Amino acid sequence: MLAPEVPMSHSVAGEPPSAGRRAAPLTTAIYSAAEWDLLTSLPGRVIVAVAAPAPGRPDRGVAAGLAGLEAVAAGRAFDSDLVRAVVAAIYARDDGNPPPVERLTDLVDLLAACRAAVRVLHRRADPADSAAYRQWVQSVAARVCRAVPAPGERSAGQPTSPADRRFLDRLGGALGLV
Repeated sequence: MLAPEVPMSHSVAGEPPSAGRRAAPLTTAIYSAAEWDLLTSLPGRVIVAVAAPAPGRPDRGVAAGLAGLEAVAAGRAFDSDLVRAVVAAIYARDDGNPPPVERLTDLVDLLAACRAAVRVLHRRADPADSAAYRQWVQSVAARVCRAVPAPGERSAGQPTSPADRRFLDRLGGALGLV
């Protein structure tokens, strides 16, 4: 039995769908509502976790959030129907209720969510879409790690801190990339 299609209000390109055209690519029809929520919320959870102050990591402030949003938007150019559909769903979402911050910044919970997403992708996604999604989520984290820090911290473009590298390694492991 197929899971119900998760409706999307805009086409993948962000424009209203034209008459007779599907609002969502066929790739989204195979995910349950809970699975789709996991896949569409994970990039935001990664942004919050990476931007949160932690021992050994610089305070990135607003720059981290902006870098994360740019990295999410960059998914529009990915050669993956799944990544483009997730980005479209993220930008189409306007419920006014952001997820609770305490849920978003818990590293253990985030890594568990990454592993759950990998299991969903393994069961349901095309291998190329699965790889593209997991690499995209990792690239969101890496871009936030390179965000311009608060005044007095290291300058942008320099290698990430050891704590950032550990975080990215753990995230990559949870995403099945290492």
